[in-house]
Amino acid sequence: MSETIEKDAKRPPMRENTKPLGKRERTKANNREAILAAATEIFAELGYGATTVRDIIRETGLASGTFYNYFKSKEEVFEALMDESMMRIRPRLRAERIRSRTFEEYIHNALRAYFEFLVADNGAHRVMRRNTGALRVRMDTPEVIAGFEEIRAYIEEDIAAGKLRNVDGEYLTAAAIGLAQEIGEKMMLRDDPDPKEAAEFAANLILSGVPALALKE
Repeated sequence: MSETIEKDAKRPPMRENTKPLGKRERTKANNREAILAAATEIFAELGYGATTVRDIIRETGLASGTFYNYFKSKEEVFEALMDESMMRIRPRLRAERIRSRTFEEYIHNALRAYFEFLVADNGAHRVMRRNTGALRVRMDTPEVIAGFEEIRAYIEEDIAAGKLRNVDGEYLTAAAIGLAQEIGEKMMLRDDPDPKEAAEFAANLILSGVPALALKE
């Protein structure tokens, strides 16, 4: 997989499609964007449990029929927001993977990138601060799962390459992701969140535990 990543890094960026969208396509894109923007505000203000579809529709100014052309429920809207967040963070994690020379560097760099993303992405930040409970049970969307599998592939690749002792890659991935999520949530509840401090704490905790696991081989 490392060869694939390196090739992707060297490959020139794909040229964006400059063909303008037609009126219908623009309207559809704008409506979906309006729904997600409204949902961000409402979920951040009311929380997932208290939010209703009617609240989201009212915030958009669109007709209820228009909403249901895009989403069937508030759950689908929430999942779409989680997917969009994952699509924004995955390229950053890939970039950290490419520039990291060791497993230890990757863990430090990836965690820092993730925590910095939480703080910088204002919409995701506010939604997550208000909906930590909902996030625990709504992380099984396709894009989120793909992102987690990508991290697992990186870890198992390092195990196979001898950069990391032979530990259970699936368990280690789950532990790293769970720790990042929990610390990220706590960090965002602080008045002055510090991504660097959070990343240092999480990375040191993960890396100090790996040698103990390896001793049981």
